[in-house]
Amino acid sequence: MIQESIFDKLLRKMRLARVLPSIKIFKNPRLLDIGCGFEARLLREVEDYIAKGVGIDYKAPEIHTDKICTFGYVFESKHELGLEASNRQMGGGQTQTTQPNTQSNPHTITLPFENESFEIVTMLAVIEHLHAPIAMLQEIERVLVPNGILLLTAPSHAAKPVLEFLSYRLRLIDEREIRDHKRYYNKRDFIQSLAQVPRLKLITHRYFQCGMNNFLKAQKCCDG
Repeated sequence: MIQESIFDKLLRKMRLARVLPSIKIFKNPRLLDIGCGFEARLLREVEDYIAKGVGIDYKAPEIHTDKICTFGYVFESKHELGLEASNRQMGGGQTQTTQPNTQSNPHTITLPFENESFEIVTMLAVIEHLHAPIAMLQEIERVLVPNGILLLTAPSHAAKPVLEFLSYRLRLIDEREIRDHKRYYNKRDFIQSLAQVPRLKLITHRYFQCGMNNFLKAQKCCDG
């Protein structure tokens, strides 16, 4: 099992604290956590506030409870691990075996869910690892219901030298995670990205962790 450092745990708890208030506003939502991690901590934290929670990640555990389902899934071809994933359909509770998304096109991402399946999508400290962030945002827009929300965190440009120092020099953060960062973000970057996904509208953007992390809330607009 991957061991999480004390510093990694602290950063994760700070991200959780940032998104929890927005989740609690909803009454029994269906929630998708993209990049749920190897312990699915966010889903466990919000279990009392959701109707259904699904977590996907290439390193996800296999969890199946009345409310929570997690399974391994590969977002991009960079993670061609050849793993099988168990995909429980929302609502019907049926389980089927699904191959990970191992498409050869690095700019294509497919989420294994029907259109308009979730009221909330969370993606905490994930988008910075993606080769195709716009493709992911487009898929998130597809699986969100109208007026559903995306809650996202990502390290800012100011975080890059700090994270690299904490990782490469002090070994306080998992070095593999930092080396896998494809880019860092600020508010303008997100505005430009969301401009390519017209039905996802920026509602809130804030910096936290002394300006080294972004918190973003976007909402899917209704048709018309």
